[in-house]
Amino acid sequence: MHYSVLKNELIDSLKIKEDGIYVDATLGYAGDSKEILKRIKKGYLFAFDQDIEAINYSNEVLKSIGNNYKLFNTNFSNMVECLEKEGISKVDGIVFDLGFSSPQIDNAKRGFSFMQDGPLDMRMSSEGISAKDIIDTYKLEDLTKIFYDYGEEKLSKVIAKKIVENKNNINTTLDLVEIIKSAVGANYFYKNHPERKIFQALRIEVNNELNILEEILPKAINILKKGGLLAVITFHSKEDRIVKNIFRKYSEVDEMLKGEKDIPDNYKPLIKLVNKKPIVASEKELLENSRSASAKLRIVERI
Repeated sequence: MHYSVLKNELIDSLKIKEDGIYVDATLGYAGDSKEILKRIKKGYLFAFDQDIEAINYSNEVLKSIGNNYKLFNTNFSNMVECLEKEGISKVDGIVFDLGFSSPQIDNAKRGFSFMQDGPLDMRMSSEGISAKDIIDTYKLEDLTKIFYDYGEEKLSKVIAKKIVENKNNINTTLDLVEIIKSAVGANYFYKNHPERKIFQALRIEVNNELNILEEILPKAINILKKGGLLAVITFHSKEDRIVKNIFRKYSEVDEMLKGEKDIPDNYKPLIKLVNKKPIVASEKELLENSRSASAKLRIVERI
């Protein structure tokens, strides 16, 4: 069962038009897409996901609502090119819900969970390097860097060293958890949960998540119609920092731009911030779904 975090807040933020064109950049299990599709009887929805299981499941959900949609089995980094092939250059709204769907996390075979034993995969698609490839081939300094940069783990080097020393014995998710535990000691392990941070870091590296996000957001802003809305839900500080900085860079109230020599005098902002502070989950939602605790929703409007 998939639970869409901040769903009501997200859908409300789009101010959906019945005849509008909308993009769900992160289809997942159609939690957000089905709500959009219900509201656009005369419009059209385009949605993206590189997970074929999510595509197949969501197609069954959406076709029971309408046929005015198209799904793309590809990373949202290819959004603009795919839309151009459909003759679409501008849209009314775009959604990025950067959290992983519950069925993906809870499926031990996908390797995302540190609570279930499974292969060290963590790929959103079946292509590219897996977490096991990273464990087997990355050098100490490379592992340390991704654990520190993407997981913000203080004991990154200690954990990386233990992994390098024992990489031939790490074949599953729980093998990795045990190595992390042995590296930091039981007290630190149970108090600080470094396995959560290490798994996050590996997943980000496997799927190149942060670099892709940084590249696509300016493109997404650019294809919004005047008055079009872009809503992004993040789940960890690195994601949120990227979104916040890019929104500031292109907004009309950007303190970061003031005084910078490389900003032209005729610079015109492309967006305005709908909410200066991120929207977070209500107490009711937190009780219903603990995974919403780290969620932050930021919204901008094209001007």
